[in-house]
Amino acid sequence: MKKRCPWCEINELEVAYHDQEWGVPIHDDRRWFEFLILEGAQAGLSWDTILKKRDNYRKAFAGFDPRKVARFDGRMRAALMRNPGIVRNRLKIASAVTNAQAFLSVQREFGSFDRYIWQFTGGKPKRNRWRAIRQVPAATPESDAMSKDLKRRGFRFVGSTICYAFMQATGMVNDHLVTCFRYRESR
Repeated sequence: MKKRCPWCEINELEVAYHDQEWGVPIHDDRRWFEFLILEGAQAGLSWDTILKKRDNYRKAFAGFDPRKVARFDGRMRAALMRNPGIVRNRLKIASAVTNAQAFLSVQREFGSFDRYIWQFTGGKPKRNRWRAIRQVPAATPESDAMSKDLKRRGFRFVGSTICYAFMQATGMVNDHLVTCFRYRESR
C-alpha cells in the first residue's frame, strides 16, 4: 500500500488529484489561470468542494481561457451567479474576471505568466522536507511576496495563504511529506 500525505485521504477524487497533479510543476499559462481561479474560489471552503466542481468551472469559465474570461460582462456574471455547478459568490466571480484582465497584462509584460510567476521561487521548485502535516506552513516569505505583487498588479483573492496553496498545487514547492511516495517522484 502506498503511503500518502494524510490530507488527501478523504475520497478517491482527492487521492487521484494528489497522486497525479498536486505538486507537479506546471509551465502552461492556461493551467496557471485554471489554478488561479480554483484557488480563489476555494477561499473559506474545502479543496474537496472545489475538486468536485472543477469540470463545472471549466465549462463556466470558457475552458479557463483568460482572454475569454476577461471579456465576461455583467450579463455573463449574472448567469454565473445562477450556475449551481460553481461557488456562487459575487466577489469570487468578479475576481475571476478582474484576475483574467490582470493575467493578460502580466502576459504582455513578461511574455508569459509562467515566466513571471516562477520568479518567486528562483525559477525552480522549492523542495521542503516535512515529516508531519503540522510542520507545513500556511504561508511563507515567498507567498507573502507573491501576494503583495499580485495585489499590486490588480489581482484579487490572492492573500498569502491562497498564494501558498497555489504554489503547492502547481509544483512551485514540494510539500509532499518525506514519507509520501510522491515526495521522491516530485522533483
